[in-house]
Amino acid sequence: MEKYSLIFGASGGIGKEFCLALAKRGENLVISGRSENKLELLKNELQTIKEGIKIITLPLDLSSSEERVLAFNRLKELGVIVKGLYYVSGLDTRKAFLKYSEEKIITQARVNFEGALSTTKFALDNRSEKLDILIVSSACGLTPMPYFSEYSATKSALIYFYKGLKKELKGSGVKITVLCPGSVPTRQDIIEDIKSQGLTGKLSKKSPKFVVEKGLLALSKNKTICVPGFYNKIVSFISKITPYSVKASVIAKKFKDKEKDAF
Repeated sequence: MEKYSLIFGASGGIGKEFCLALAKRGENLVISGRSENKLELLKNELQTIKEGIKIITLPLDLSSSEERVLAFNRLKELGVIVKGLYYVSGLDTRKAFLKYSEEKIITQARVNFEGALSTTKFALDNRSEKLDILIVSSACGLTPMPYFSEYSATKSALIYFYKGLKKELKGSGVKITVLCPGSVPTRQDIIEDIKSQGLTGKLSKKSPKFVVEKGLLALSKNKTICVPGFYNKIVSFISKITPYSVKASVIAKKFKDKEKDAF
C-alpha cells in the first residue's frame, strides 16, 4: 500500500498546475477527469517531471454516485492510501435560473458540491496519518450572485461545509484549505469572459500557476480560506461591509446580459 495525492479535475488549467506542482515534489498521484485521453496525455507529461513517481488515471463523471463508488473501489483494490486531496472540479453556468433545465440543476449541484463531499469522505476513510485537503471554491462563493445563483450557492456551500468539517477534525492531523480564486484564464470561453468584464476582469485575473502556488502555501499553514491576489482580497473585504441590496444590484446589472452556458 502506497501514499497518493488525489486530484479531481486534473486535466483543467488549475488542476493540471496542481498535478505539476505535486509531481515536482515527488508525490504519487491519482489524476481524475472525464476524458481518459486527456488523462493519459497528462500522465505521460507528469512522468517526465520526476523519476519514479507513480501515476494512476481515474476517468470519472463526478455527477454519478455509481461511478464514484466504482472508482473508490478500484482505488481500494490498488491499495491507495490518501495523503492529499485536491478537488478542483466544477461547472459554471451563468444565466437566469428560470432558463435552467432539471438536468443542469442536478449536474451542477452534484459536481460542485456533492462530488467534493463524496471524495472527501473517501479520503478521510482511507487516509495516511496526515492528510491535506484543498478544495477549490470561488470568489463567487463569497456572496450570493444574481444570474450566477446556483454556481455561487454551491461554491458558498463548500466554504460553509469545510469550515464546519475542519472544526470536527481539529487535532486529527488533517489540514483543510478552501481556495477562492477570482478570474482564472483556463479555457477560451473564460478568457473571453474575462475580457468582456473590462477593468475588473483584468484586475481580478490571476494565472493558474499563481493560484496554485498561493493555495499550496495556505494549505501548508493550514489556513482555512485563501483568496489569491491583492485586488481580490480588497473586493472580498469590501463585499463583507457592503449591504447586500447594493451588491445584488451591481452584480445583476453586470451579468444580466452576459450569459454563459459551460456544459
